Amino acid sequence: MSTIDFTIQAELRTDTGKGASRRLRRAEKLPAILYGANKEAVSLTLDHNKVNNMADYEAFYSHILTLVIDGKKHQAILKDVQRHPFKPKLTHLDFQRVEKGQKLHTHVPVHFINEKASVGVKDEGGVVVHHINDVEVTCLPKDLPEFIEIDVAGMVLGDTLHLTDLHMPKGVELVELTKGEDHDQAVVSIVAPRVEKEPEPEEEAPSAEVPTTKESDEDAEEKGDE
Repeated sequence: MSTIDFTIQAELRTDTGKGASRRLRRAEKLPAILYGANKEAVSLTLDHNKVNNMADYEAFYSHILTLVIDGKKHQAILKDVQRHPFKPKLTHLDFQRVEKGQKLHTHVPVHFINEKASVGVKDEGGVVVHHINDVEVTCLPKDLPEFIEIDVAGMVLGDTLHLTDLHMPKGVELVELTKGEDHDQAVVSIVAPRVEKEPEPEEEAPSAEVPTTKESDEDAEEKGDE
């Protein structure tokens, strides 16, 4: 599990709107919003560079974060991230409050282990195919996993693991499986490598010789002489 301290210092923001957000970004500040838990949403200002550094870590997106607003700590999860279209910058963050005893819905990444050592890869020459890279879960805040680990060591060529095959931590449910049996998505497979056939060289058809004007005239004369 991550040992990084995801504590974010935040200030309440009263100046809202596109113009205000642009001014904040020019000052290396990051606009954000905190909502949920049947409380009023509040607009926030964050230090862009500090948060941008946190965003380099996978755990930032599936971890319970601590927002410090006017000296008071608030537990939250990240719900939405907006980024600059071509610069390595964040432009806006949405946070949802986390309340003790209330279940939350969020996405956590999937980690695949022992891929090269799996029977289907090592002994049978197969290739591992990931069908999904994260799963949506519901659980109490205390049970939130940072990631779901899937060991593919025992998989053979042709095997596919589905959501129902995953071993989930205690108290954690997969949201897709609550929607019915037809939502049992494939997670990972081992398949035979695709062999691309090299195109066979095309045989060049003999080209019909185009007679020169002189030759054409001679042929015509010969035919005329017959």
